[in-house]
Amino acid sequence: MNTPPILTDQTALARNRQRARSLASGPALFLHEALLNEIEERLAEVNKVFTAPAIVTGWPEVWTAALPGATTCIDAETVSLEPVAHDLVLDTLTLHWANDPVGRLVQARRALRPDGLMIAALFGGRTLHELHASLAEAEARVSGGLSPRVAPMAEIRDLGGLLQRAGFALPVADSMTLTVSYETPWHLMRDLRAMGETNALANRLRHPTGRAVLNEAARIYAESFPHGDDRVAATFEIILLTGWAPDESQQKPLRPGSAAQRLADALGAAETPLPDDPV
Repeated sequence: MNTPPILTDQTALARNRQRARSLASGPALFLHEALLNEIEERLAEVNKVFTAPAIVTGWPEVWTAALPGATTCIDAETVSLEPVAHDLVLDTLTLHWANDPVGRLVQARRALRPDGLMIAALFGGRTLHELHASLAEAEARVSGGLSPRVAPMAEIRDLGGLLQRAGFALPVADSMTLTVSYETPWHLMRDLRAMGETNALANRLRHPTGRAVLNEAARIYAESFPHGDDRVAATFEIILLTGWAPDESQQKPLRPGSAAQRLADALGAAETPLPDDPV
């Protein structure tokens, strides 16, 4: 079995989160709060009462208050979830930092009881595309090269397959996009530090980005991505993965060719054979 590449420096990630907590203004957790509202709405639409939830998160202070009594564990390569112990597992904006996201999904699947639900949220590929483009252009202009800054983020079309590989039934991948306005790109970068979402790549540069690159990036950003009067736009794409632990009570697709009625009859429409149709 191939070992997944080490993309994230987990020590640096933990340090970034701790620095965010130590800021005088406190951490910036508004994206988690928006996600919490979205998940609460989705759970309200499910005809099921969950009595043994678990939460995988880097920010338990947001999520434990919303689900009192839930088992909470910090995201890691191996999460501390007991097998077949939960009827709901939430993974909240951590999978984009996982070195083995499929392995993490498998762990969530094994933690679920039959017909248990998992909802996992992670940042998608359009997240902060404005900042990434501005930094890349600025660095190319100033230094003539590019540095590793952005963790690979999956596209929504690829993630449904990951759920199936992890053994989930009824897999669904969809997304929500939030556009946030900032006074300047510097305010955005300050917020990213307060989110604990600054660079934690294993192969990142080990020295601060030069001031000339940052100044040029801020200028390019302000010119290229305005939002209203004298502000800039920042996009956050959150992909939500939903899957169920298999159970006999769940709906299953019919066998191909097992239909008892033609679609044309059900619609009351005339059926016109194609020229090469043998009928």
